[in-house]
Amino acid sequence: MGLFGSGKCTSKDTLEGKTALITGANTGIGYETAKDFLKRGARVIMACRNIQLAESAADELRKEVPGGDIRVVQLNLASLKSVKECADVLLQTEQKIHLLVNNAGVMACPYSKTEDGLEMQFQTNHLGHFLLTNLLLPTVKNSAPSRIINLSSAAHLGGKVNFEDLQSTRSYNSVLAYNQSKLCNVLFTLELQERLKDTGVVSYAVHPGVVATELGRHLPCGCSWAFQRFGWVLKTPLQGAQTTLHCALDEKLATQNGLYFSDCSPGRTSERARNKEDAKKLWEVSEELLKDYL
Repeated sequence: MGLFGSGKCTSKDTLEGKTALITGANTGIGYETAKDFLKRGARVIMACRNIQLAESAADELRKEVPGGDIRVVQLNLASLKSVKECADVLLQTEQKIHLLVNNAGVMACPYSKTEDGLEMQFQTNHLGHFLLTNLLLPTVKNSAPSRIINLSSAAHLGGKVNFEDLQSTRSYNSVLAYNQSKLCNVLFTLELQERLKDTGVVSYAVHPGVVATELGRHLPCGCSWAFQRFGWVLKTPLQGAQTTLHCALDEKLATQNGLYFSDCSPGRTSERARNKEDAKKLWEVSEELLKDYL
């Protein structure tokens, strides 16, 4: 067990007849989430950037969960065109989406722009999922009771949304840009709960813990080395998936909404993460950036 906190999903609930969409499900936390959902009888849609790796992961899941109902779709969050195409395909072919797990992400990568001219971490971690979620909302609402889980991080505690320079064009620090994107995940969840009142859809932001996955590959060399050298003190992907599973499955959470969870319990957020005005402003700014796709 990792030394940075623990927590275990204890729900015995099944997911027979339910459909779950997980972004970045071919590895790490997303893979373990997909496996658990399959074991509970869910139909799982793996939305991944690399189709070849996703199909390989799906084959492994079929071996581990014989008879598992798995579909792979392509989703590149760093391409708004790809997000729109993915959503269009799903809207045309899937009648229900009961669980939407916005799991994929990048961490502290060197400065780069997406094909849309936006900063990579801001678009991949926030804007791409914001677009996907909004495009799929009609189906998610039609599937109520349903849940949306946004993977954030305790890194949001050090985050500040710089509305004057969201794309980090004036200056760039890879860790601060990551922190900002994770704060955006919490603020997105906060505003989402306001807009989903009385729809039967609930949303949660999740801190999975400090997990030994590929996510740390872009960290400054000292931190990246520590991830590899001292991985034994970190959570495993299975342990990191527990809070996601808790928010997706726990029966008591059906009436709670918009909370931030860590170690399968309500977690501490920063004051900035509770700022409803910033949450609304971020939503409006995001809509403006995506006006050609929404």
